[in-house]
Amino acid sequence: MQTLALDWIACQNAPGSSLIGNKIKGKIMTCKDWIPALYGKDPLEQAKQKQRFENLDHLFKKNFREEAVYWFSTPGRSEIGGNHTDHNHGRVLAASINLDAIAAVNITKENKITVFSKGYPNPFVIDLADLSPKSGEKGTTTALIRGIAARFKELGFEIGGFNAFVDSWVLPGSGLSSSATIEVLIVTILNHLYNQRKIKPEIMAQIGQYAENNYFGKPCGLMDQMACAIGGMLFIDFENLQKPKFKTLPFDLEEFNYCLLVVNTGGSHADLSEDYASIPDEMKQVARFFGEDYLRQVDLNEFLSQIPNLHQKVSDRALLRAYHFLHENERVWHQFSALQSNDFEKFLDLVNKSGNSSFKWLQNIFTTKRPEDQSLSLALALSENFIKNSGQGACRVHGGGFAGTIQVFLPNEAINSYRTLIEPVFGKGSVSVLQIRSVGSVCLNDFLDNLEDL
Repeated sequence: MQTLALDWIACQNAPGSSLIGNKIKGKIMTCKDWIPALYGKDPLEQAKQKQRFENLDHLFKKNFREEAVYWFSTPGRSEIGGNHTDHNHGRVLAASINLDAIAAVNITKENKITVFSKGYPNPFVIDLADLSPKSGEKGTTTALIRGIAARFKELGFEIGGFNAFVDSWVLPGSGLSSSATIEVLIVTILNHLYNQRKIKPEIMAQIGQYAENNYFGKPCGLMDQMACAIGGMLFIDFENLQKPKFKTLPFDLEEFNYCLLVVNTGGSHADLSEDYASIPDEMKQVARFFGEDYLRQVDLNEFLSQIPNLHQKVSDRALLRAYHFLHENERVWHQFSALQSNDFEKFLDLVNKSGNSSFKWLQNIFTTKRPEDQSLSLALALSENFIKNSGQGACRVHGGGFAGTIQVFLPNEAINSYRTLIEPVFGKGSVSVLQIRSVGSVCLNDFLDNLEDL
């Protein structure tokens, strides 16, 4: 696969750039390489995605009065193993998915970034001359874009203006990392347009995390951004947060006649910041007992031997959450090893054990502020009973927990029966069937061959 042969500098609103944009778009729309890699082999899905790109092209032209030259795609992600481990320097298993955010983009000579997003009436506009945090922007896409540009500049990378129209199918609140998807998308655009694609995926992920932590105002870990940036089935070890180690694994659920499902239970994430923050805080309380900053530095056997003393120093819940972490961190490695050896039954067993540990020991299935609202518990109960009766599959909480989504692995032939069980409870469309995408965040122009004739 060749990279874009046309020098991007020639496309900076120069005469004939609309012609260039049309030719590139035409090649992208007919290119057979990228559509299956991003969206799978289903002809109906491929036709739907082609229509989506054509709609995006129309929206870009309508708002910017010119043809888009560059096209980008960044996937959402699904956490496969390692529930609440990354913030204590643990291991995770994650995968990019076939739901993504796409963008049509042009370079502009103006010193600003303008991003329209489908579903939002007004654009997000950043003046690159002013990259300091704005208190009124916290929790907004504007804050993320500003923070990304600021971090680029701090790290000595190049920044510049561009116009973009974005269409994201990674919906907010879906548990599939909608914010990380947008962060990595913006980082990829700046990396491609102004930095000759020289920024490594793990650095791209860290830039997105920086923006979310320091500008958006959410203390997230790094797993989401890395999975979105790198793509595929991904084992990540966060023992060194500055230089996380990772391995990718070629993995296709279709080989096992299985699918990955996410069930949106419709629970609200409002007012859950305290619940989320309590998990790393309590884990670190236990770590400090041993003179360490993070639980990753604590040995399981030493922890177990010190429980009588720990019980006098920290809460019972902190002990249980530490117990979860120390076992879950090892379980992730065993999950990855099982997939490497094609032992899918062992992998599924470990998924179930992860879910059991999250429910009993981590305790992130419902918030104690609203104990009567247990949509995740209900979804897991129904799913466990379905799996028990069919004799195949696995389920667990998905992502941060307390509300939102669960994850289910089922044989393909069981999908319709499972929908019939779940959707009357949580609503039509609450069950999403996902594919693991092998490609991370990408400029689609890079899929094209033989562009020298342009």
